[in-house]
Amino acid sequence: MLLHGGRHGGWCWKRVASALRQAGHTVYTPTLTGLGERAHLLTPEIGLDTHVQDLVATFEFEDIQDAVLVAHSYGGVVASGSMERIADRVRRIVFLDAHLPRTGESVSDMIGPARAARHVATAESGGEGWYIPPSDASWYGVTDPDDAAWVNSHITAQPLKTYQDPVGSTDRAWSHPGMFIECVPSSLEPHVLDRARKRHADDPEFQYRVLHATHDAMVTAPEAVTELLLEAVGL
Repeated sequence: MLLHGGRHGGWCWKRVASALRQAGHTVYTPTLTGLGERAHLLTPEIGLDTHVQDLVATFEFEDIQDAVLVAHSYGGVVASGSMERIADRVRRIVFLDAHLPRTGESVSDMIGPARAARHVATAESGGEGWYIPPSDASWYGVTDPDDAAWVNSHITAQPLKTYQDPVGSTDRAWSHPGMFIECVPSSLEPHVLDRARKRHADDPEFQYRVLHATHDAMVTAPEAVTELLLEAVGL
């Protein structure tokens, strides 16, 4: 199960999903409500709980068992919140340069007050006060002209509420076998990386890997991401 981050959609996993399928794995790449090909559903009411339900429903309706759940960026919050309901269906959870929240934290909490305020200001100036407009591909470290054109043609707006809502319990995410992949340079705040490193030091079931690639590594370094995910499958 490959879960995208903010302003992305299942489309961003195209290259990695293809490689994993060629290796014999069943792959799901759901798109969260209001994003990607579901952008026509964008409304001010969409919050973090909406996206948690999206992921839980995919597991339930597809009858997914023994999965490796991979979450990128904002998707880490969605995946962590969902684990309270789907942990028994997940073999391992992988955070690809993703937020690793504690119970009750929001994305705004994890990125800090200055960056959270910029999100609000951006929504006020270009998103009718309730959504964050699309960002240029360069924000995610995508510089190849063809890749950038592809990403920019698919990036969509993000409901501000999804970044401000606190996540529910993440206890099962924190007690579950997992892996954290830090993209270097990472776009995450240092304290998020520090907590992942500390968890690795304290928990033998939690692996920590470093990938020299941009934040959107599934676009810019799909082969390397695939290799790490295959490692996660085998752990």
